[in-house]
Amino acid sequence: MKKINDYYSREDTKEYRLMRENMVKEQIISRGIIDKRVINALMKVPRHIFVEKAYLNSAYDNMPLPIGHGQTISQPYIVALMTESLEITGNEKVLEIGTGSGYQVAILAELAKEVYTVELITSLYNRNKELLKRYKNIKMSNHDGYLGWKEHAPYDRIIVTAAPGYIPDAFTEQLKEGGIMVIPVGSSSWSQTLYKIIKKRNNIKKIRLCDVAFVPLTRASDKRPEWFN
Repeated sequence: MKKINDYYSREDTKEYRLMRENMVKEQIISRGIIDKRVINALMKVPRHIFVEKAYLNSAYDNMPLPIGHGQTISQPYIVALMTESLEITGNEKVLEIGTGSGYQVAILAELAKEVYTVELITSLYNRNKELLKRYKNIKMSNHDGYLGWKEHAPYDRIIVTAAPGYIPDAFTEQLKEGGIMVIPVGSSSWSQTLYKIIKKRNNIKKIRLCDVAFVPLTRASDKRPEWFN
């Protein structure tokens, strides 16, 4: 595991800012993302501090990158698409399942009133406690994401950044009436679908967004020991 100081020591140089500007223009706006608040958040958050040192030169490329433990940081366009699909206006309480690299939750923290994020892998949880501590509107937990986070429910929005084979009941139960959830679903990384879920009058409307390839959402019972990763 990389030292936390390695991430903090990365300055947001002019070169990185230009790379981020190009990322937003060429990968985000050109592909149809129009929410100005989402675009501004992507322009502001330095993605390079959330990637492993070996992949710094690719930090702003439109591709997922390994972060260890079989996990990845999602490609910028997918982050933008999922975030825009949440329709965040600024007053929402958001639950994120799968903190991962921390990049997606940083984007959410720029947009929402409160963000609750769950990470099963302890070393990623500890890393993000340090990386994200400047955001005062983020609360983190180290537990099985399939359970949601009942203590703080209901949530105006839920975003899931790893793919379960089905939509756990906990997620729809903890979603507020009128709320939106964005989630990839599929037991195989080759056959997953990204859905936008809208809960109205306790009925669930499911909208297909696109095909995706996410890492599986790991259960506590599936978790390998940290030394094995």
